[in-house]
Amino acid sequence: MIQPCLFASFLALMVSAPAMASQALAQKNACMACHAADKKLVGPSYQDVAKKYADQKDAEANLVKSIKAGGSGKWGPVPMPAQAGLSDADAKTLAAWILAGGK
Repeated sequence: MIQPCLFASFLALMVSAPAMASQALAQKNACMACHAADKKLVGPSYQDVAKKYADQKDAEANLVKSIKAGGSGKWGPVPMPAQAGLSDADAKTLAAWILAGGK
C-alpha cells in the first residue's frame, strides 16, 4: 500500500516536472538572461507575454515563430535575438510554458 503523503508528493512532482523542465530549457537557451516570470528585465515578463497572446487564435504557433525568428518592435526598441537553432519541439515546449506565465 502506498503511503498517502508519498503519493501526494509523487503527484506534485509529476505535475511540476514539465514546468521545471521548461524552466531548465529556458535557462539552457539563455532566455532567462532577458526574461523573468513576473517582472520585466531586458524583455517582457512571461506573464506579460501570456497576456498579450491570450486572445490570439494561434497563440502558441505565433509565439513559436517569434521565438525562432526573433524580432523587434513588439515590446520596445531592444531586439530579441533569433533562436533559429532551437528545435521545433523545444520552441513549442517553451511557448506553451511562456503562455502559462512561465510557471
